[in-house]
Amino acid sequence: MTTAPTIKRRFVDTSFGQVHYRTVGEDGPVLVMHHASPGSAKQLEALMRLLAARYRVVALDTPGNGDSSPLPLETPTITDLALGLLEAIRALGLRDISVYGSHTGADVALEVAIAAPDLVRKVIVDGVAVFTPGQRDDYLENYALPFTPDLDGAYLMRCFMFCRDQYLFFPWFKRDRAHRRDNGLGTPQALRDWVVEVLKTGETYFRPYRAAFAYEPLQRIGLVSQPILALSSVEDPLLDTTRQAAAQVDALFRTLPGFRDPEFGPALRDEVFSFVG
Repeated sequence: MTTAPTIKRRFVDTSFGQVHYRTVGEDGPVLVMHHASPGSAKQLEALMRLLAARYRVVALDTPGNGDSSPLPLETPTITDLALGLLEAIRALGLRDISVYGSHTGADVALEVAIAAPDLVRKVIVDGVAVFTPGQRDDYLENYALPFTPDLDGAYLMRCFMFCRDQYLFFPWFKRDRAHRRDNGLGTPQALRDWVVEVLKTGETYFRPYRAAFAYEPLQRIGLVSQPILALSSVEDPLLDTTRQAAAQVDALFRTLPGFRDPEFGPALRDEVFSFVG
């Protein structure tokens, strides 16, 4: 029976505090991973184990998410977040890396690549969001709000429902048939882990979200000089906008199975293996 590789957890010091990261795999090229919002790199662990067969994988918690310190900014931009994480990457002494990012992390990956063409070889974006002005205003107002502690514990239930309903609706706060996702709930363990990671930073987790809502990937992706692989599950609400972003720069675009399909992880792994080498 094959033993799953052990993911180690560590911190690296930066000018704004500590960045928490997970790492697995000892040999091979370096792959730096940036997680989606909300949550942390905890949500990337299954994929990290698959990719560790070929790479040294380093998955960072975005500033203000998971166990990473927030930036000292009330409204950081995606560029601010990317530069903060780039500081951590350089502090770790990483060289000649490829970067992967999912959703908010995809935006971060683009900006890391733009800021450090000397450091980044290749870029993988897994779900790229392009918002209309109306969507942007709606999401900034309603999508991600602080979970401020209270004495009756209501904030705990609000956080739980916030995470749970993201499985079922997009956007999560429009709980009607028109916004129902073709999806089911995750496992109880996965949902619990997700809620715990969000609660760690209940009063800062929304800052990277809001940065993503304000980000304009179609105006930025053309500044990436490295090769780009764009991925999207057929069940991802961002499928069409990911295809749109990829087409704008003639990036390689591939669709993946549904999130519940047991082949989703292996398919993503194989696309990364083929692209990065």
